[in-house]
Order: sequence, then structure tokens, then C-alpha cells
Amino acid sequence: MSRSTILLLCVFAMMALAEARVRHYKWDVKYEFKSPDGYKKLAITINGKTPGPAVLAQQGDTVVVEVTNGLVTQNLAIHWHGIRQIGTPWSDGTGGVTQCPILPGDTFTYRFVVDRPGTYLYHAHYGMQREAGLYGSIRVLMPDGMVEPFAHDYDKSIILSDWYHQSTYEQTSGLSSIDFVWVGEPQSLLIQGKGKFDCSKLAPPSSNPSACNATNPECSTYVQTVVPGKTYRLRISSLTALSALSFQIEGHNMTIVEADEHYVEPIVVQNLFIYSGETNYWITTNIVGRNATTPPGLAVLNYYPNHPKRVPPMDPPTGPIWNDVAPRLAQSLAIKARQGYIHTPPPKSDRVIVFLNTQNKIDGYVRWSMNNVSLKLPNTPYLIALKENLHHVFDQRPLPDRLHDFADYDIYHVANNTNATSSNAVYRLKFNTTVDIILQNANTLNANNSETHPWHLHGHDFWVLGYGTGKFDIDNDPKKYNLANPIMKNTVAVHPYGWTALRFIADNPGAWLFHCHIEAHFYMGMGVVFEEGVEKVGKLPLEIMGCGETKGFKGP
Repeated sequence: MSRSTILLLCVFAMMALAEARVRHYKWDVKYEFKSPDGYKKLAITINGKTPGPAVLAQQGDTVVVEVTNGLVTQNLAIHWHGIRQIGTPWSDGTGGVTQCPILPGDTFTYRFVVDRPGTYLYHAHYGMQREAGLYGSIRVLMPDGMVEPFAHDYDKSIILSDWYHQSTYEQTSGLSSIDFVWVGEPQSLLIQGKGKFDCSKLAPPSSNPSACNATNPECSTYVQTVVPGKTYRLRISSLTALSALSFQIEGHNMTIVEADEHYVEPIVVQNLFIYSGETNYWITTNIVGRNATTPPGLAVLNYYPNHPKRVPPMDPPTGPIWNDVAPRLAQSLAIKARQGYIHTPPPKSDRVIVFLNTQNKIDGYVRWSMNNVSLKLPNTPYLIALKENLHHVFDQRPLPDRLHDFADYDIYHVANNTNATSSNAVYRLKFNTTVDIILQNANTLNANNSETHPWHLHGHDFWVLGYGTGKFDIDNDPKKYNLANPIMKNTVAVHPYGWTALRFIADNPGAWLFHCHIEAHFYMGMGVVFEEGVEKVGKLPLEIMGCGETKGFKGP
């Protein structure tokens, strides 16, 4: 350590548990004008705040959240990122997959058990509302009397995000047009909801002096005060809409101890790549994987008793080179499950699905696809349609486990892909079987361009068996899988022109989304839906119905 404060990073045989409790929250969701980076715009708030209130619980507790949709003209759904929803698939909060969205003026109650300690998130999962500010953290503590495999004095949560000045209405209109308009790079990076935009860069300059105000208290620099000699657990989470980030604290090393609710072998880093007496020090975030013009996100690590507004004496550290994939791939490969906490994967799988990430034009519209199939959600949510045998509401034809010409596909050049199509079909997985997923990156519609994609699986954790560069070799690369101590996660990156191999057990009855966590990419169809054991799902609550073919299910 280069400084006297130790930083532990949590990136995202049981004793008898203490009596579980019910944690009740009541949220009013609405639009309000906010200035998180100094620029005034409409943001989605929970009880007047963005980020929203933290959800705090202990392992085994039941969390109950009453959500009232006050967005007036927009539907709403909230996803509990990382919570597996065992026995409550209807509370996953995925509009079009597990529930009908919450209508304006309506109140919906999410109820679920948090069965494991760890760092979780919640965020909007309807349209592109997450990037409008509807997100927050979930912290689930160990039961009383139990300890974690690392010691710390203080426990803090920090959410990283990016911020656009355009509304999601404007962005989705551009993405949905024949005259395609990309969302572009974010205007700011936020650290715990605070950033700083250079108002002189407004184009054109605003005639409204209140439109951008760098002295607004809402955009004051986020300060994390620490006591010298103490150890801090920092729960660092990313909920960016687009950006992969590097997180760095000037003059300090950090030890990664947890990722996606699973303990990892401690590794010391200076830059955390996340897909989100002494003096004071800069905390910085920088975009990687994109040649962005967005300035770094800045916060301050304030050493008590220094004044929190004291500006660090040095310039903020520079971030890594944006297109240097090697250190990001190396960090991905370095993270292993912690000894004593290893969940060994099944030695082999029952099914292998190779997903080739392709960017296509379908009927003139730019879309993202898996194996040349772009996801288009049906009007009736999958969970309801499958449970109620409404087979006519989505395509029943099976989807391909790999592209028919995958062996000959050139991932390094713009492909023709004239056979690309949209579909609302699902992948049906045999219950309790082991499934391998290979995520293969390729060139986009732009020459010499392949992007980083963070993939998130709802309802499950998966083992990360391996990463590689170039094209996946289905005969030889599986021989290199890490079956000894692979980390378990629910979100993982596939790097440019590379592949990532996952394994999971289809043992959670329901309909589960697997998708790129970049807002615009999922909006453009980059995802699939897995169905497993739906016949084992209990009676569906009427509250999740009311759209599509279920309009009459709730009664008068």
C-alpha cells in the first residue's frame, strides 16, 4: 500500500440464521428537474432522489417495495440486479418478460427474499429509463454472528454512471429511425450521482442562464471521507448506459475481494476495470473501450481531518489507454474464486450455445442480433404466456444454437448478414441441465470496429470458464477451460474481437432474460430469453397482468 488507508473492493455450512425480517420500502417514482453535472434536465427520481435510496437487508430477509408510478405518460418496471428471485420469478422486474409494466398512476408491490449476502443493484428495466436516473444500490449483510473472509472497519457503496443531456425519448427515436441516429458519447461521468459539465461547451449556448450552472450544489464533487489507518470496504458498482470504465484512486492500491456477490482470491490493482494528517486524493473514472470525448469523472478521497472541500494538490491521474484491451483481458483472467468458497462447476455440459454478436440492418433499421436474430419483445410477457399456455402470442419456432456458417464466419470484417431477422421466440432449456454459453464478438457495421459488451443473466449465476482473443475454436478452446476455481458472476464482459465462455445450471423455474447491459444495444435487440421449468412456477399473481392478451385476467 502506498498510503495508510487500506481499500477493499467488492465489485459487485451455514449457521442457523437469525429470525428473518421484512424490510418494507415505499417509493414514489416521478420526473423532476435535476442538475447532477450542472446541466438542468428531467431525471427519474425515487422519493425525489437520484440515485435512489439504498435497500438495506440481511441474508434471509424479505424485501417488500411498493412502487407508485408517477411518470404520468410512461410505463415502468424495476429490476433487482443480481437477485435470483428463487420462487418469485414474477418479481424480477423485467417489462415484457416477467411482468406487464406498471401503468402511470398504478402501484405495484415487489416482494422477494434476499438469500445471499453481497452487493446488488436495482434499476429501471423498461425502455431506456435506467439512464434517466432510476437506479440505486442493494446491500445485503451477513447474518448476525457470521463473519466474512476479510476484515474491514467501514463499509461504503459507490455507484458509477454516465449521463446524457438528451432525453431517452430523443435517443430512442433516433435508434428506431430508418435515418439511424446513434446516442453518441455521454456528456458526463457521475460518481455517486455527481459530476461536472463544462457549461461553456453547450452547443448552441443556452439563452437560459439557469440551464447550466457549475456552482449548483447538486453537482458539487462527491467526497468520501476516510480515517487514516482504517480499512474501507468499497462496494463499487457500475450502472452506465454505455461506457466501460476504469476506476482509480490517486496514490492508492486497491484489493479486489468480491465480485457479483462471490468472494474472489484477493488481487491488488491500481485500476479497477468495471463495466461502471495526509492530503486529499482524486478518485477518477475514465471511459475505456470507446474513443470517447467525455471528460473523466472526478471525486475526492478526503483524509480526516482535512477539510472535505480541499482540492487535491496534484492533477487527477490519467486513465489507461482507451483501446488497450490487454490489461482489461488480463484482469478478467486474473479473478478466481476464493479458496474455501469455491463452487465447482459440473465437469461437462448438456448443451452448448454459441452466440455470435452481430450488428445488422433488418428492413432498413440498424439492429443488434444474436446469430443474426434480433430480439423483439411480445406484447404479452413471456412468463405469463408460457405459464398460461398462450402459445400464439410469440413465435414457437426454435432458435439456432449457433450460426449455420459459424465455422466460416469472418469476425474481422463487416459481414453482409442479409438473412438477419427479428423474432420473439425463446430458447427452451431442459430443466436442471447444464448449459454452456459462448459469447463471440465480431466486427460491427463499421470497418475495423468491435465493441465491449457486458452480458447479464437474470435469475442465475454462471461460472466464467474462460476468455480468449479471436474466434472461438469449439474443438480446442474448451480444453483450456478453468474448471478448478472459476469465479461465479451474473454479468461478464466479452472483449473486442474476443470470446467469453460461461456455464450455468437451468435450475430456476421461470423465463429469464440474457442481454447486453448497454441500454441502447438491448433496446436495439441484443438479447435472448431462456425458458426453464415454467410448469414448476407457482400461481402467478394477478398484479403482473393487464397487458397484451392478459388485459382481462385482472377482472373488472
